[in-house]
Formats: sequence, C-alpha cells, structure tokens
Amino acid sequence: MRYKILCSDLDGTLLSTKSDVSELTISEIKRINNSVKVYLVSARMPKAMTYLQKDLGIENEPIVCYNGALILHGNAILDSVAIPLRVLKSIYSLAEDHGIKLGLYYADEWYVEETSERVEKEIKYTKATPDFRPTPATFQDWRSRKIEGAHKVMLMGTKASCDAIFPELQKNHDDAIAIYRSNDTLIEIAPKSVTKLSAIQKLLQTEEALADVIAFGDNYNDIEMLEHVGCGVAVGNARTEVKAIANYIAEENTAHGVAKFIQEHLRD
Repeated sequence: MRYKILCSDLDGTLLSTKSDVSELTISEIKRINNSVKVYLVSARMPKAMTYLQKDLGIENEPIVCYNGALILHGNAILDSVAIPLRVLKSIYSLAEDHGIKLGLYYADEWYVEETSERVEKEIKYTKATPDFRPTPATFQDWRSRKIEGAHKVMLMGTKASCDAIFPELQKNHDDAIAIYRSNDTLIEIAPKSVTKLSAIQKLLQTEEALADVIAFGDNYNDIEMLEHVGCGVAVGNARTEVKAIANYIAEENTAHGVAKFIQEHLRD
C-alpha cells in the first residue's frame, strides 16, 4: 500500500492504553513519517494531543482537535468553528433539567463546575486539567473576551439522563450541533458544520486527494472519515457500525492494531 497521508483517531484506536502510544506504534510511525504525513485526528483538546505528537516525532504536522472544530499547525490556527453562546445556554438549560453536568472546551481551555469520577478519568487519561467554576460564569467570561463559543461540549450524566436528553438535543439544535454518544453516560457535542472528514479535506494540498489518505478509527465520529478516504481501517475493538463500513479490520487497540497494520501493509 502507498498513501501520502495517514490519519488516526486516538482514544480506542492509536492509543494502546488510555493515555499513551506503545513503543511499537512510535517505531512504526517514525519508520514511515519521512514518506507519509501523519495527522492525529481526535475529539481531544490540543494539549491532550501535543504530548503524543512529540512522542511520535510528528510535531511538524498539523493536528485536528475537537472532531474538526479546531485545526492547528504549531501555534497557527488553520481553522476554528465554535458552538455559539446562545446554543450553549440552551444546552445548559436542558442539562440542568436532567441533572447532567457540562464540560466546556475552547482551544486549550476546559471548564467544569465540579469534579467527578468522569472528570478525574479525563484528567488522568488526557493529561489535562480543567478550571472549576459555575457554567454561567464561563459564559460571562467568554462574552467579555469576545469568544464566540465552545469547540466542544461534554455532557456527563447517567445512562437514563443521557437517553432522555439525546432526542431533545436533536430536536432543538439539529441544525447547529453534531451529537456523538461516546458511551452510555457520556455525550460529546461539536459544531454541526465540521467533522473529522471536513478537517482532513481542509488539510489536503493541491496535489493531494482523499484517495491518498489511509485512516484509522473505532467510534461513530470516525465513520464518515473511514468511508470517504482511500482506505478506512477499523480497529478490532471498534463499534459494529464502524467495522461494517471499513475496508479493513486491524487488531484491537490494546494489541497495537494500528502499528501492526502499518508494519504489515505500509512501506517507508
């Protein structure tokens, strides 16, 4: 296989543990990165990705954060799309009704009202730390700094509360937000107009096309990316729907599936 660009999701895909890439993954990425551009494409915030870039030796490449809402190349912002404050306030009101807590993300800022098991896991796995303050205070602060809104919202509840709010979010804000069910108790929200695929398309140079891209993923927010690139690879632990549309299925992330696929199929 010959491709110009390799794009990979992180959590559940490239990461062999909850927070780090394996030595095999580092070795294989370094083996090919002189001939293949390697882009990390994730729902994570920038500082939860740049330490992985450094480990992989690809700091010179852009990163796609927040499912495509923020694209960075070093300190340069290549693209930024936010969920407007008016929509955020409505989401917050719905969340309050259902007893669901919010995490608000903008660039490298992360705000939550209080700690919880979910927040502590996020701190541990992403190596990032939030600021704790009431959500209305964050809205007021962003307005005063002329920040348009959030790159990502995380809703943290119970299975029952997430089941209940999901259709309400779709009904009230389907035109403005993309909603991803990460697991039974976690919903991630991104701006509607961006996806991982749209971000990859923005990064393509004149002489490059989606056919030149191989991509790896495991979750619902990876489906569009895997469907439209030249080669879409699902890891063995991917959701059934992701495996169904993939060109290939690699081993599970905990078995270094992406690295082994690169080792077997991609020449340097």
